[in-house]
Amino acid sequence: MKHIIAVASGKGGVGKSTVACNLALAIAGMGHRVGLLDADIYGPSLGAMMGVPEGTRPEVTSDMLQPIMAHDIQCMSMSFIASDRTPAVWRGPMASGALQQMLTQTYWQLVDFMIVDMPPGTGDIQLTLAQRVPLAGAVIVTTPQDIALLDARKGVEMFSKVAVPVLGIVENMSTHICSECGHEESIFGTGGGASIAAEYGTELLGQLPLSMSVRSQADSGAPTVISNPEGEVAAMFNDIAGKVVAAVDTGENNRGPKITIVDD
Repeated sequence: MKHIIAVASGKGGVGKSTVACNLALAIAGMGHRVGLLDADIYGPSLGAMMGVPEGTRPEVTSDMLQPIMAHDIQCMSMSFIASDRTPAVWRGPMASGALQQMLTQTYWQLVDFMIVDMPPGTGDIQLTLAQRVPLAGAVIVTTPQDIALLDARKGVEMFSKVAVPVLGIVENMSTHICSECGHEESIFGTGGGASIAAEYGTELLGQLPLSMSVRSQADSGAPTVISNPEGEVAAMFNDIAGKVVAAVDTGENNRGPKITIVDD
């Protein structure tokens, strides 16, 4: 894996998994080989969002799991290993162990960008990933709502403490446009994502609308980037993907000391 990017949030319900799936598809659309790992051990949703039929199980070759291919993306999720109806009633170390197994015992094949859909919060899974994997950076997803912003700050602070760069903020459910009259309103408030980006010196990667079509496309297993590639929301995801790839490339170019040799 060349670049591993965590898509995280301080709380649940902000559309993190939707952003992760569409971000992965948008980066793949740029010509990169992409993997998508569902690190939400307790509430995996990647399989359903990527259109993987329920009951699909990965093949095992030489004790290695073969990733499930969905929309030309290599995917792995706890939902591929256990039933969608079977809860993971595990303590933190067991969940962390499951994450490490999916990362290291899956036969990922020449991945340029690995997108990791993180569980909400700042617990064992986040710490395990940050300590055991060389993360290229993190994307924080939030809504403009004050309560969500409080938790988003905790997410930014957590990655800062473990020396993982925050590539930017995605403000989801930024505005809602009525499908009947076209009236646009900011249901959850305004300016929250921009304020966090400014506070921590990072970038506001994009502001996504609260859209019924985005929700229905994710539920049907064909996210927006491939369901409506010419649409406005798909263009937003493509723009976010371009900024993320550029930020990772810049970070790679700036990594390590610069040595200049001159002839005295």
